[in-house]
Amino acid sequence: MIVVLIIACEVGFWVLLALGLALRYLAKMPRTGAAVLLMEPLLELILLIVTAIDLKNGAPADWKHGLAALYIGFTVAYGHYTIKWVDGHFAHRFAGGPKPAKPGYGMARFKHEGKLWLRTVVMAVVACGLLQAAIWYVGDGGDTSSLHEWQGTALKVVSIHGVIALSYLVWQKKDPRGRTAAQGEAARPEQKTLR
Repeated sequence: MIVVLIIACEVGFWVLLALGLALRYLAKMPRTGAAVLLMEPLLELILLIVTAIDLKNGAPADWKHGLAALYIGFTVAYGHYTIKWVDGHFAHRFAGGPKPAKPGYGMARFKHEGKLWLRTVVMAVVACGLLQAAIWYVGDGGDTSSLHEWQGTALKVVSIHGVIALSYLVWQKKDPRGRTAAQGEAARPEQKTLR
């Protein structure tokens, strides 16, 4: 049941996102669209409550509960970023908004990747915190080895993403137009926000 709920939360996330942006830009109802987008966190709250109830009812702590914790952590860390990214592209495509800026090259790209890595750290902290709470909740009477393994998985994800982010510092991609980062910023037109 937990896996089905995780899938439903993911589908629900994208459905609410599409509906909120369609109301905001296509139907010209920005407040209603914003209200729909604000419903997104309810999905994770429902998943958290159902997972806790599942453990309370005596279900053995296994990979499904670990996956739920990682999913909630990912949504906390990347949910707003994803909404903002999709919002920018949707506004550009359907509402005449400015073209979303790309991460850039050189140090600008490394800084962008570093910020994404920090989001992954937040994801791991939230997931490991939820997993630890579940371990304490189950107590000594139950097998929590799967939850400990998921904590290790979260830390591995942080390490792997950290290496990937560092690769952008070591092997910096150069702008194919031959401009420096400062020249690229100067050449970029002023972007207006739609908020």
